[in-house]
Amino acid sequence: MKDEMSNHRFSSLSRLHKALDIPAPMHPLVSVINNASGTIPLGKLPSPHILSFYKISYKMNFQGKFKYGQHYYDFDEGGMFFVSPNQITGGHAPLSDQSGYTLLFHPDFLLGYELARKIKGYGFFSYSIHEALHLSEKEKTTIIAVFQNIEEELKDRIDSFSQDVVISQIELLLNYANRFYSRQFITRKAVSSDLLEKLEEMLHAYFQSSHAQKQGLPTVQFLSEQLNVSTSYLGDMLRSLTGQNAQQHIHNHLIEKAKEKLSASPASISEIAYELGFEHPQSFSKLFKLKTSVSPLDFRRSFNKA
Repeated sequence: MKDEMSNHRFSSLSRLHKALDIPAPMHPLVSVINNASGTIPLGKLPSPHILSFYKISYKMNFQGKFKYGQHYYDFDEGGMFFVSPNQITGGHAPLSDQSGYTLLFHPDFLLGYELARKIKGYGFFSYSIHEALHLSEKEKTTIIAVFQNIEEELKDRIDSFSQDVVISQIELLLNYANRFYSRQFITRKAVSSDLLEKLEEMLHAYFQSSHAQKQGLPTVQFLSEQLNVSTSYLGDMLRSLTGQNAQQHIHNHLIEKAKEKLSASPASISEIAYELGFEHPQSFSKLFKLKTSVSPLDFRRSFNKA
């Protein structure tokens, strides 16, 4: 299996261009594949495959029915996808329409620039296929213009300034994606709210049952898997809707359940800590005081006095 997968790894842009039967890239570390006409057979690439470089794609006519959580949603507009180096990509049904633009750039292209560090903070590189960025008509025009600017720079003016210009355009593209994803969380609020509601129900059920005592505290990874979304998308969606990330939501439910037990249960602080999924009571006490400014024991005493 390892040998088979190694044959499906593209370690260079040149090799990928060759697999698609298109001219070699003008620059060895960055290229734009302009497939606005839909004539380049992107479906020829093995599925799945691995790239050793970043990939940002805009599909003009991204259409299909994709599962999101426990529901299916129809998408009938263009979409953007982001892939980081060494991610396995593909494995889903190929898109019938491959028209659009694809930007490819090797991590080495960013060396010496601040973007080499900052790019790791863009969570959408870890999103899944059903978490694509769907653009309005105005947003499409903006995004295509950036792709075309990079394409023109690589085609006509490779000189000592080219790398600076291209990297600034890549960063511009990423910043637009951040802005447009924030808009998407709002405009697709019905979908996001549905996901948030499921998360709240899941956390409530988890702490109401004996799961915490048997399995420990719920992790962000566990919640994401149950909701059928990536951890990055879940975190970004929650921050957009509530201002808090997934870990903070876990802690909120944990503290509320702890307060309930401390006020009504005769169990000791240590017993409550174990019931909530903590291996060590000290960890529970430390988190409780951090979130409430009082220790579990002081909370119990003040509650009983009241």
